[in-house]
Amino acid sequence: MDLQQMRYVLAVAETGSFTRAAERCFVVQSALSHRIANLERELGLKLFARTSRRVQLTAAGEAFLPAARQCLEAAERASVDAAAAVGEVRGRLAVGVIPTVAAVDVPAALHRFRDEHPRVRIALRVGSSDELAAGVREGGLDVAFLGLPETDRPLGVRARELARDRLVAVVGTAHPLAAAAEVDLARLAEETFVDFPAGTPGRAQSDQAFTAAGLGREVAFEVTAADLMTRIVRQGLAVALLPAAFTHHVRDVVTVPVADGPVRVEHLVWSDFNPSPATLAFLDVLTAHDPCIG
Repeated sequence: MDLQQMRYVLAVAETGSFTRAAERCFVVQSALSHRIANLERELGLKLFARTSRRVQLTAAGEAFLPAARQCLEAAERASVDAAAAVGEVRGRLAVGVIPTVAAVDVPAALHRFRDEHPRVRIALRVGSSDELAAGVREGGLDVAFLGLPETDRPLGVRARELARDRLVAVVGTAHPLAAAAEVDLARLAEETFVDFPAGTPGRAQSDQAFTAAGLGREVAFEVTAADLMTRIVRQGLAVALLPAAFTHHVRDVVTVPVADGPVRVEHLVWSDFNPSPATLAFLDVLTAHDPCIG
């Protein structure tokens, strides 16, 4: 039994297919199937029940999988620690990003990081601030970029404030407000909105502002992707409230300052519980480019 066989078993279990597992592992299917068959003979157990159309873990395979994952994780940690001992950063870096991040050019930061640490594998997850903060607390993410109402603070994680930005109204080019120099929440309350799902921090920024002003509004469209939000605005279906810095990259819409609009605060968060060498190296790269992050 070796680590590669365990990786193959894990790939088949996760993809549900020998073909897709072979593609993920960059081997031909016959070689992957042969290695797994050898492992099953060595164990004296069938790990997968398979037909020409279906692959499923057996009871023995279900029992084998957690131990295989633990072995692979232990091997990964040993490799990372050994590399760190001689000054080389390896392993995996998981980064969470909100759809409207603007304080940091994340692709540019990753470019700088990869130039310095090419042996690190990077995983990106886009989500809401509460989901990403939970991912950092639970260890599924190493760092995350969040956007919160100015009254909120990230909980259970290390945090650095990156920037503050006031939300602006985003309207279609033919909308009556497109020619306005400024608008207030009372006027916006007359409009139909597209916004992030209720209960998310991205939505809370606007909800709290309207509630504080004693105003209600209609949110007819709830979406999780900022680009879809702006496409709905372009069609004239609704208006939106988005951070001013983010809207600099949005075309074919008009942004209007909101006199009493809400403020969004961007944060960088990470866990100080045994951060990986890759995490510390990424924080170093961010700090070197923007010392206020340190």
